[in-house]
Amino acid sequence: MEDILNRLQAIDRRWLYLVIFAAVLVPFLSGLKLPAGVPSPATTGVYDYIERLPSGSVILLSVDYSPASLAELEPMAKAVVRHAFARGHRVIALALFPEGAMMINRILDEVVPEMDKTYATDYVNAGFKPGRVAVILGMGKDIIGVFEDTDAQGNALSKMPVMAGVKSYKDIDLLINFAAGNIPFAWITYAHEQYQQQVGVGVTAVMATDLYPFWKSGQLVGVINGLKGAAEYENLIQKPGWGAAGMSSQSIAHLLIIVFIILGNIGYFLVRRRP
Repeated sequence: MEDILNRLQAIDRRWLYLVIFAAVLVPFLSGLKLPAGVPSPATTGVYDYIERLPSGSVILLSVDYSPASLAELEPMAKAVVRHAFARGHRVIALALFPEGAMMINRILDEVVPEMDKTYATDYVNAGFKPGRVAVILGMGKDIIGVFEDTDAQGNALSKMPVMAGVKSYKDIDLLINFAAGNIPFAWITYAHEQYQQQVGVGVTAVMATDLYPFWKSGQLVGVINGLKGAAEYENLIQKPGWGAAGMSSQSIAHLLIIVFIILGNIGYFLVRRRP
């Protein structure tokens, strides 16, 4: 017992870091998926809204995050795009942040081949457009005009089947903003309040608490909250991916940290009781 107590007090913390690192890798290497629990009403709000839309509806995605927030936001964005395609909806993607253009490509490059969708018919990448609030307001009157009738590759938007009948927000059935900054508040203020556009958001966990009041008030159809929300959405569409794996890693790491804290305290108090 004496030897065990001494070892607990003298253990090199680098071994603890190594154990945590190995535990975090386990779900990604083994495919282990721990239960994510019952999806939150805020997450199911977005899912249910897309489910209720008739096939062929238009969903506008504003992808406004950088690689720094990719781990939280990309899994949920991919899950939403999979859901939209599975329901037969048209998808229009755009970015109000320069980094968002690269994030759109990452999402579509993986999901499109998997869902067997066709560019310009089932979806389009309108690319990055500077101006933020000016762009949001302009789209309330003329979406194609705001983007100067060109997509991210310079093709004419007005000639694409995916844009048929799409002129302004009144032709968009749902707008979903994936963001790590404060741009969701602009979509709520200008797109929803001024043009009555239905809006959903997928945000980092640190932002979600600021947006829940807007969901409760009916100004948002739902809020996908960080990695947990991504895992919930993946489970709703029965397609677990990096969101579910990431949550499994977090859960295992948190459990190990709790075990280490308990063992450390046991060792400390037992040592104090010795003569």
